[in-house]
This record gives sequence, C-alpha cells and structure tokens, in this order.
Amino acid sequence: MIPLKDDIVSSRFPIINVLLIAANALAFLYELSLGPGLNQFILQTATVPEKIMANGALGWPSILYSMFLHAGWAHFLGNMLYLYIFGDNVEDALGHFKYLVFYLLCGFGAAWAHIFTDPGSAVPMVGASGAIAGVLGAYFLLYPKARVLTLMFLGFFIRIIKMPALVVLGFWIILQLALGIGSLSLKGQSGGVAWFAHIGGFVCGMVLIFALDGWRKRQNYVAKTGAFWDN
Repeated sequence: MIPLKDDIVSSRFPIINVLLIAANALAFLYELSLGPGLNQFILQTATVPEKIMANGALGWPSILYSMFLHAGWAHFLGNMLYLYIFGDNVEDALGHFKYLVFYLLCGFGAAWAHIFTDPGSAVPMVGASGAIAGVLGAYFLLYPKARVLTLMFLGFFIRIIKMPALVVLGFWIILQLALGIGSLSLKGQSGGVAWFAHIGGFVCGMVLIFALDGWRKRQNYVAKTGAFWDN
C-alpha cells in the first residue's frame, strides 16, 4: 500500500515542509558524495543508542543529524513521498513556525522511543521516518476522512484506489505495532528498521497536535469554510 496523493488542498504555501524536503535532499546528496567514507561518517554522526545512553544530554546533536540522513535511495524517496503528501496539511493546521517545532520534537520523541526499547544497540539509527511518523499521527487525527489515492498490490494485480486516510494510516500504524512487537526478541542482535521510532513518532504527533493547538485551528477553519468535513 503506497499513498500517491491526498485531496486536501492547503490554504497557504507549505514553506517549512518544502524546506525540510530540501534539507533532507541536500543531506542525502552529501552522503552520496562521500563514497567509501559514508559508513565511517554514519558511525560518527548518527544516533547510536548505547552511545546516547552513555553520554546523556551530550548526545542530542546526533539525534538531530540522524533525522536528515538516510540509508539508501528507497529509504530517502519513501520518506520524502510521505512527507510531501501529508506534511503540507499538518503545517496548514499548525502554522509555519509551530510546524517546524512539531516536526523536530516528533523526531526527538521517535529517537528516544527507539533508544529506550533497545538501549544496548550499537547500530546507528538514521532517517526522517520518526519525525514523519509524527506528521502521520497528526494527519490521522486532523483529516481522517480525507481521501488518499493509494497504490495497492493484490497478488499479481496492481490497483489505484481512493481510500480514507483513517484506513491508510490506520493500516500503517497497525503494521508498525505488529512488526515492532515481533522485533523485540531480536533487539541488539542486528540492524534493521527502528519500528519503535515509528510508533513513538506517531504517538508524539497525536499528542503534539493538541499541545500546539493545531486541532483548534483546524476546527475553526472547518467551521468557517465547511472544508474537509464531509470528505
């Protein structure tokens, strides 16, 4: 299940979302330029749970750096697709500055969710996935009836279907929960996907959309325009 676009039109240009995508793209291009030195750069720069637990607050810059690093083309393009589709509407609800704060806090919350569930891991964690999961959590609450054009793989058949965001994102978080719980017995043994970063980011997004008043602004906009209510 791959989302392609949604039907919610933003009321203003999502400058912060565009800048975040650009920052991720520049960081990824820099990674590509490192060639054989990339692995050493990741080890020195990215979030490593055992190092964070040892260094405490001194390790916070690595969490910020990790939010803009990616492990390959598929990782980068997949993350940017989700951010592009869902981020503009969350920025619309929060406003530009609050959206930036929201995004970064979700990234930190996601990283700590991973660190606390696998504190002894020596494997670097990279990717914007945790912060973007926060965007998905907020969108899940703000626009559950939005229609999302989705690429579906049904065995040998491929279909493009419009589905409610509640279904698309609900399926996504249920999958993360199932895979996260299934990975608990493997903690510290090898690399892989930081499922609990996704889960932690999603929960942070759901909490922060209320804490930063995004829900009230969205409700006020709906009341004034009638938009999005009956989608």
